[in-house]
Amino acid sequence: MQDPNIISSGLSQRTTIEGHEFRIEIYRLETDTTWTLEVIDEDGTSTVWDDQFDTDQAAMAELMSTIQEEGLSAFRDSGNVIKFLKR
Repeated sequence: MQDPNIISSGLSQRTTIEGHEFRIEIYRLETDTTWTLEVIDEDGTSTVWDDQFDTDQAAMAELMSTIQEEGLSAFRDSGNVIKFLKR
């Protein structure tokens, strides 16, 4: 069986907030109806929401709410990052 394609929302974008670059990715599998929200910071650290969203607009609204409530520290805190061994 072939893997399903990934559908990227038109709301996905690169943006700069308070001088920091972020990539906002909102996507779903073509076989799913719910959307995933992922934010990737300028260091390549990925934050993925556990919850799925009914619409891509709901995912974007959650992102904006998180930024307003927690600020950029929600994505810039390296305290919970697990570093992979370099080869």
